[in-house]
Amino acid sequence: MITSLIIAAISLSTVFLFGCVGEIITEKAGHLNLGIPGIMCSGTAGGCFGVYLYMNAFHDNPIWLFLVLFGVVGAFCFAAIVALIYGFLTISLRCNQNITGLAVTTFGTGFTQFFIDNFIDRQYFGQASKILSKSLPFASDLGWFGQVFLSYGFLVYLAVAIAIVTAIFLKRTKTGLHLRAIGENPATADAAGINVTAYKYVAVMVGGGIAGLGGFFYIMDYIGGSWENASTIEALGWLSVALVIFTLWRPNLSILGSILFAAFYILAFKLTGISFTDTAILKLLPYLVTIIVLIFTSIFGSKNVQPPASLGLNYFREDR
Repeated sequence: MITSLIIAAISLSTVFLFGCVGEIITEKAGHLNLGIPGIMCSGTAGGCFGVYLYMNAFHDNPIWLFLVLFGVVGAFCFAAIVALIYGFLTISLRCNQNITGLAVTTFGTGFTQFFIDNFIDRQYFGQASKILSKSLPFASDLGWFGQVFLSYGFLVYLAVAIAIVTAIFLKRTKTGLHLRAIGENPATADAAGINVTAYKYVAVMVGGGIAGLGGFFYIMDYIGGSWENASTIEALGWLSVALVIFTLWRPNLSILGSILFAAFYILAFKLTGISFTDTAILKLLPYLVTIIVLIFTSIFGSKNVQPPASLGLNYFREDR
């Protein structure tokens, strides 16, 4: 039972991990994007559209590499475009980030439902899902180790790789340090010759594109290619936003944090013989833990565990 819970948690955690890392990149540029749930939904639409285009043409002999490429590129591009809308409104027009993010979530959820219902034929989704979720061929020969660590599709390992690379990028590269400087004090970064607007746009779009992969994974891998209401992905998107706070804006910690959130989420539905109240508490645990972490770090935490100083504040160069 424990092994099966770990396997299920690692699989579901991929949705949270993509969304969390994408939001971390966005917030490091000083933008609180509450549109991540809608952007993840948009990534679902784009990824499914890419899969549909490829499978419709090559369903008799699909090649794994091209199927992955069409799905990932489609999910990333659709999500990045919706993130660009958020970026234009908050960076260029300096609209309120919270209100804009909520509007983007509403738009992304509705757009995805409409797009998939009217423009995509889902008859090949099951076949595509079996290909995309295929695990390493030798996983079953390695006992529990193979089951726990090697029995997942490509997108699970891609999520972990992106989280690790993002952590290194933010801490060890000059470009990553520039991005963090913009999130802390954009006026100072601007005075130092850093193109604040360009960095913000790239961070918002790349972060949104990565988050969109989470929605694509949920449909094409986790639930086997069947289409669920976009509100399911939206709910997972809000947990991804909460996970950013829980992991203290650190992409490497988000790997373990996403597994923990996924375990809580799964337990709320899998445990039998517990009361409705206990089930509700399990569902609330990720949010409750996040609030506790936020309070603790606000009171006792050092600057290293605080959000970017300019998070949620629009920057206007003429104001400095």
